[in-house]
Amino acid sequence: QVQLAESGGGLVQAGGSLRLSCTASTRTFANYAMGWFRQPPGKEREFVAAINWSGGVTHYADSVKGRFTISRDNAKNTVYLQMNSLKPEDTAVYYCAAGAAPDDFDYWGQGTQVTVSS
Repeated sequence: QVQLAESGGGLVQAGGSLRLSCTASTRTFANYAMGWFRQPPGKEREFVAAINWSGGVTHYADSVKGRFTISRDNAKNTVYLQMNSLKPEDTAVYYCAAGAAPDDFDYWGQGTQVTVSS
């Protein structure tokens, strides 16, 4: 079982930046692909970004390409999502996920709220 805890959400003005962090409670963090998803108000949860076990392969949703960067520090059991040039449509609850592959997630965090004001 892997427990995930997100942090770093908050309120920011459009054009601003935030960095989300997700720390995993497992000794085998480096074995897992990690991902970020989000659920905007009144909408379904959607994919944002994913990273493989080594950090050498990343994937992004088209809506965040060039603005968001996913990275990981296996020594700290932590994955990050650096979000720049934020837009009001980025407002959502952001969830961290862990799994066997960048498209196969089994474990989910509780989420952290990101609100971007116009």
